[in-house]
Formats: sequence, C-alpha cells, structure tokens
Amino acid sequence: MSNKIKELDVVASLRDLPEARLVKGQVGTIVEMLGDSAYEVEFCGDDGRAYAMLGIKEEDLMLLHYSKVEAA
Repeated sequence: MSNKIKELDVVASLRDLPEARLVKGQVGTIVEMLGDSAYEVEFCGDDGRAYAMLGIKEEDLMLLHYSKVEAA
C-alpha cells in the first residue's frame, strides 16, 4: 500500500492551523491536489457541514488508514 496522499484520502493535521482555527489532530478529506506537495483539505463536522477548507503542505498531514497496513 502506498503512503502517497491522493484525492479523497482521509488525513489528520500534524500541527495547529490557527489561521483556520484548527488544532493538531483534526481530521479532514483531501478534495484537490495543489501541485506535488500540497493539498486542499476539507474539514467537516458530525453533521457533514464543512467548517474549514484550506491548502496544507504534505509535511503537515498524516494519512489515516482504516485497514491493516504492513510496516515497511
């Protein structure tokens, strides 16, 4: 399984993003690739409504896995 982030992947922020009022660990979905190493990420609440959408560098995101992934 590749660890390369792609559209519709679920990610978590690795740092606080005060410009969007987000804290480290908040979970969002990749909605668009912005070049080779940045992504447009949408953050939604439990009601499905987006409360933030912003471009984030790949180094500030962690790809989340919902199935077993073997360590390299």
